[in-house]
Amino acid sequence: MNHDDIVIIGAREHNLRNVSLRIPKNRIVVFTGVSGSGKSSIVFDTIAIESQRQLAETFPAFVRNRLPKHERPRADSIEHLSTAIVVDQRPIGGNSRSTVGTMTDIHPLLRVLFSRHGTPSAGPANSYSFNAPGGMCPTCEGLGRTVRLDLDALIDPSRSIREGAIRHPGFSVGGWQWQLYAHHGLYPTDVPVREFTDEQWRLFLHGTGAKVEIVNSNGRHHIDYEGLVDRFNRLYLKRDTSALAEKSRETLSRFVTDGPCPDCAGARLNAAARASLIEGRSLPDYAAMEIADLVPVLTGLTDPVARGVARPAAVALERIVAIGLGYLHLDRPTSTVSGGEGQRLKMVRHLGSSLTGMTYIFDEPSVGLHPRDVVRLNDLLTRLRDKGNTVLVVEHDPDVIAIADHVVDVGPGAGVHGGTVVFEGSFADLRTADSPTGRALRRPAALKPIVRTATGVLPIRGANLHNLRDVDADIPTGVLTVVTGVAGSGKSTLISDVLVAAHPEAVVVDQSGVGTTSRSTPITYVGVLDRLRRLFAKANDVDPGWFTFNSTGACPECEGRGVVRTDMAFMDPVTTRCEVCEGRRFRNEVLAYTLRGKSIVDVLALTADEAVHWFTEPELRARVTALVEVGLGYLTLGQPLSSLSGGEAQRLKLASELHKTGSVYILDEPTTGLHMADVDTLVGLLDRLVDAGNTVVVVEHNLDVVRRADHVLDLGPGGGKHGGTVVFEGTPAELVKAEHSATGEFLRAALASAERARVG
Repeated sequence: MNHDDIVIIGAREHNLRNVSLRIPKNRIVVFTGVSGSGKSSIVFDTIAIESQRQLAETFPAFVRNRLPKHERPRADSIEHLSTAIVVDQRPIGGNSRSTVGTMTDIHPLLRVLFSRHGTPSAGPANSYSFNAPGGMCPTCEGLGRTVRLDLDALIDPSRSIREGAIRHPGFSVGGWQWQLYAHHGLYPTDVPVREFTDEQWRLFLHGTGAKVEIVNSNGRHHIDYEGLVDRFNRLYLKRDTSALAEKSRETLSRFVTDGPCPDCAGARLNAAARASLIEGRSLPDYAAMEIADLVPVLTGLTDPVARGVARPAAVALERIVAIGLGYLHLDRPTSTVSGGEGQRLKMVRHLGSSLTGMTYIFDEPSVGLHPRDVVRLNDLLTRLRDKGNTVLVVEHDPDVIAIADHVVDVGPGAGVHGGTVVFEGSFADLRTADSPTGRALRRPAALKPIVRTATGVLPIRGANLHNLRDVDADIPTGVLTVVTGVAGSGKSTLISDVLVAAHPEAVVVDQSGVGTTSRSTPITYVGVLDRLRRLFAKANDVDPGWFTFNSTGACPECEGRGVVRTDMAFMDPVTTRCEVCEGRRFRNEVLAYTLRGKSIVDVLALTADEAVHWFTEPELRARVTALVEVGLGYLTLGQPLSSLSGGEAQRLKLASELHKTGSVYILDEPTTGLHMADVDTLVGLLDRLVDAGNTVVVVEHNLDVVRRADHVLDLGPGGGKHGGTVVFEGTPAELVKAEHSATGEFLRAALASAERARVG
């Protein structure tokens, strides 16, 4: 048998239908297919999981018990695997102490550099760490920001304590906390607090020691007096405010200010670490520079000791620049990094590795990339292959598919209509194949012949947030506007931050999650299940709780999950279908209750395409139809949302908002996860939204969306400090002629390539 191929026989994960494949090693292999076709089930749920599962088996039981546990994928056999490294789109996340510098392991190198070469030295490397007690700013504890009490907001100086000088509702007149400041005898409580002496003011804000009698529903109590500032900070600021109810957090926000730490000005480090300099620059100076600017600073160091540490840091930073992220800075919190930026940062960690014979698996690495940056991405994928690795890529972008040594096209449709391999071969052969991907590659590409006329404008004036430089722009209403620009150019800042702040009523469909759990489903998300349960309850004269697997109707054995997961300690866990309900999630007696000939289990098993014809209630039918309109007709109504891809989740959010009219819709890269054929469906939906009287603004790189816009706003010309300006405003036809627009340049090339393919 040829060990140069990964061999899969009889894969049945999710919707796969006994798929058998031979995947060549040491090649770039791209998996294509419409959304939901099963390509991720092959690459991630079969190959990646089995590789990681078998790798874990090589460790001792003590170690395995502490590693993530994976079940054996459903397949007859999977042979000749190598160690898999998965580089996915999941946000880096991290807490408030995680930055680009820490997650790329570059910040530790800089700490060593300053400990060896900084003047005056603050001490060992940990003395320059904002996550270590010896290096962090004591005021903000290394966070760079503080939440501080705003005394002017909390206290009304014109009132006395008895008149309600303390504005926070937790200290309202008559309450037990108010009694603490009204019943003590330390200072007058019946004169305006602005008339307090300095000593009285100190006692009011920071006093201690006295015993105060208070009365509440539990009787009389004597408690220690505590100054207002000290008490407020202890109760509200020195605790986890995320544990507070949303209403309490909203109330608290009126009495605090959130901003850069007053002592370190956001640098996170203590005074000694900030004072240590190398050629006039501190470590916070390095971290605040754009990475592209920091590289020459590090390579310019001439001291032999400094160069020994600075050179590895510079090499790692050069890789970040090479993948188009030179506009980032090392102190940027990872929580603010997009999924596409995060995936490329993860790639950087592997580019410096000397390991070979690995299998690198990428999940749509072109997400968030301008066509200009896709060229850089392709170079990185090629370099990984040329080092002796297998590169598996799930991708929709034709420019990425084009560099494949081998293409596997999965389909032909989505969900129950997919799950088979419809093509295997070269990219050249794919262009002539009779598959959804082959047909999409051959389709004609043309500019929108007639654009709509705007009904008005949404003005933006003098926008300066982040890297925007006094941007003035008019977003036309009543049309489809596409906002483009290279990564870091400022387009998301302009639209998702500035425009949304000016129009909080706008419907925003972004890349954030949809709260996916194993118990949430498409039918719950679009607001149909509650009404459906009431219909079942009325038709059968029983309680609605019988028709939810989260309540009375849940199978008692599996608690409404449909499966039973058995923990096998350090061995692979085993998940089996519940034998009592046979995976239906409901009690068996629920099956006897029907509505129009179907039980609740039958209805939840319908796809959205099928359900449109079953529902007779206009409102419910309209909401299910919305799932079909956004290209999710293949999903079953009861499918767990945790099984959805990022692109599917975003379209589900869009489906839940489609019933609104006369609105401003703002969409952030809605083609994420979409096959070329599905983009047509999306643009058709956007057109219908506009035709219904809405204004639609889309932040997008996909040239198929750009060419079909009514109006294009292009930002740039570069990213970071090289961006932040409007380089073009106008129609797609005018964009093609624009000389200083990177988007216009690639749109011209795409149109020319499509024309050559059509003629040829």
